[in-house]
Amino acid sequence: MKTRIRIEDQDGSLLFGETTELLLEKYPVTLAEDVIGWVLGEEKASSVALLLNYIASKELQQKMLARETLDRYKEINLLYNISGRLTACLDLKQVANLVIDEATRLIKATSGSVMLVNRETGKFELIAALGKEYAPKAPIELGKGIAGNVMITGRPEIINNVQADPRFVAGKNHINSLICAPLQTKEGAIGVINISNYQPVTYTAADMKLLMALASQAASAIENAILHEQKLKEERIKSNLERYVSAQVVEAILEAKGDVSLAPAKKDITILFSDIRNFTTKCEELAPEAIVEYLNVYFTHMVDVIFSHGGTVNKFVGDMIVAMFGAPSRLIHSEQEAIKTAIEMQNRIKTIPVPWIRQNFITGIGISCGEVVVGNVGSPQHMDYTAIGDKVNTASRLQSMAQGEQILVCRGVYEATQKVFDFKEVGTVQVKGKKKPIDVFEVVY
Repeated sequence: MKTRIRIEDQDGSLLFGETTELLLEKYPVTLAEDVIGWVLGEEKASSVALLLNYIASKELQQKMLARETLDRYKEINLLYNISGRLTACLDLKQVANLVIDEATRLIKATSGSVMLVNRETGKFELIAALGKEYAPKAPIELGKGIAGNVMITGRPEIINNVQADPRFVAGKNHINSLICAPLQTKEGAIGVINISNYQPVTYTAADMKLLMALASQAASAIENAILHEQKLKEERIKSNLERYVSAQVVEAILEAKGDVSLAPAKKDITILFSDIRNFTTKCEELAPEAIVEYLNVYFTHMVDVIFSHGGTVNKFVGDMIVAMFGAPSRLIHSEQEAIKTAIEMQNRIKTIPVPWIRQNFITGIGISCGEVVVGNVGSPQHMDYTAIGDKVNTASRLQSMAQGEQILVCRGVYEATQKVFDFKEVGTVQVKGKKKPIDVFEVVY
């Protein structure tokens, strides 16, 4: 350029050129509005300054692109690694702890927590936490505190001076800097994840981006874990219910189908009472443990028969079984199903693979039908699903009258099933507790 040039850094130190002080013009070299150096010389030196500006700008762009690419790679790698681990985990607390561990590994933090909101109480429930535990914990409600506000807005926040934030709910755990991100699902936010530090650190947008990526994965995994827990709970309920009612009725109760209701209501049902004859005498022959063991075997077979015909086990009273047909869900031809059950119960006893049971468990069965009140009866502390009414008492009296292997029914049951089964008329009988005598029929099988 046939001209003298001097290039200095921002502090005036010589980088290139002459040391003379006679250069008249001073041209700045800038980068993102910051002066990073100077070019000194005559007017021609300005082109050198422009060239250095261009080179510095291109270098910055390349570095920013490289940094962004690296950040994106880290994010993708993070999501890939943690998604596999989260997918394999169905325990709610384990999922939450895994997310906190990963977050605090990537982001400088001394504590962290995952909280889910309880929609009924409007308060957060702590699922997992990292850091020193303090009691009592600061209560956090929906819409209150930083976490409560993040939950409402659905937007993550960085607060690098927590103590100055008017929303901050102070607790015993000292915090200076905080990132809070919502756990978003398709149905909306279900909770928040917090990452914090007791030291004054400056969290960045890149930190928040990482936490949001984790929160997205965590929300999906937590939702799956909650659904899994609900499924297990439903299975436990179903398993317990199936000890008392048939599988079809359990499904109807859980799914609230049809006319299924546990509230007391009048219903036309059929009631079956079955009792072992001379059971007290039989008990004297064996040790109590043996009697209980035999009863359990006997009940297992009898309940299997009742359920196979759509019946519901109302209760066990000693050795007596009380079953209902037509509650809690309606059962077509309940009288017919009750008699089929009674016949199969009598025949099943003869096939139980325990000789002592076959020889000594001789049962009498009574069946009646009609309108009774069926539903949950009892106190708030304990409820029984049972039937109450005159027809229940009638079935009990018929059972008391029945001899071993005999099945006695009332006129209502007889008239509903006389074309299906054979009967023998026993006659009109005055039973205890009833003013009028009842017509009694024996099932011939």
